[in-house]
Amino acid sequence: MTSFILKWRIILLAMLLPVLSVAGAGKPGTKERYVFFLHNRFLELEGMEGIHPEYGKAEYTTIISAFRKEGFVVLSELRAKDMDGDQYAAKVKLQVDSLLKEGVPPGNIAVIGTSKGAYIAWKVSALLRNKDVNFVIIGVCSQALLDKHPNDDFCGNILSIFEQSDELGRSCGPFKARSRQTIPHYQELTLTTGMKHGFLYKALPAWLNPAMEWAKGNYAL
Repeated sequence: MTSFILKWRIILLAMLLPVLSVAGAGKPGTKERYVFFLHNRFLELEGMEGIHPEYGKAEYTTIISAFRKEGFVVLSELRAKDMDGDQYAAKVKLQVDSLLKEGVPPGNIAVIGTSKGAYIAWKVSALLRNKDVNFVIIGVCSQALLDKHPNDDFCGNILSIFEQSDELGRSCGPFKARSRQTIPHYQELTLTTGMKHGFLYKALPAWLNPAMEWAKGNYAL
């Protein structure tokens, strides 16, 4: 058993919630695909039992289970209240580095985030600067966010997903256009659920299915 697996078992026992999935865990290699799932800010504030007055309950465990059923090794946790996104991105970047050092191909790693989690995923992309890692950015891009972070570029294979009725997260096209780093594959999907920002609270196939395909390296959506 590798030091990597021992390390993650310690983390699972000591730090992360039981919902963290290690389905399919084994010696890191070409057969396993890893998903870092980063949730939205509402879960930081209210936890898994919180109910948003407009969007209802965030289906965190259902989302994690969906990735597990597709055979992914899922690495996820509920972040502490008002967690600093930049600090958390640095933590995830180190975790991705650990996988890469263990020999996991970068194309077998996907960082997937919704809302604030998508911001963190974007920051991981900027910090990691690995063109072969997969990223799914869901419901966060805006001109204000772009202006606030002029030096952070996309890098990697980027799938952007946003909902047409959502006023908070819009197209990531301007982020791609500005990026000076390598983006081998980029696609953007616009959903029309009418659920506003609440679409990412739910385990909707409309965003889950393309996110899973992207994490598998299927870029022709």
